[in-house]
Amino acid sequence: MKKKDITIQVDGSIETRPVALLVQIASQFRSEIHIESGNKRVNAKSIMGMMTMGLESGEEVTVSVNGEDEDEAMEQIEAYLTRAN
Repeated sequence: MKKKDITIQVDGSIETRPVALLVQIASQFRSEIHIESGNKRVNAKSIMGMMTMGLESGEEVTVSVNGEDEDEAMEQIEAYLTRAN
């Protein structure tokens, strides 16, 4: 299992389109992927769950990945969340 704190650097808030892209990236992997912020922990493959997070640029989240492709999954999720538009 891998766990990492990541500061979101996507411009603006993480709304419908950015959340959909994040869910698409997460769904490519067999590993379980969760995003935590405050007291919320959500499956990163769930569009509805991710929409409830209300994430914003500059916010720090904890990403946890567990499974056979966890290294690549963590790398891809971090790359997406830290890219500046």
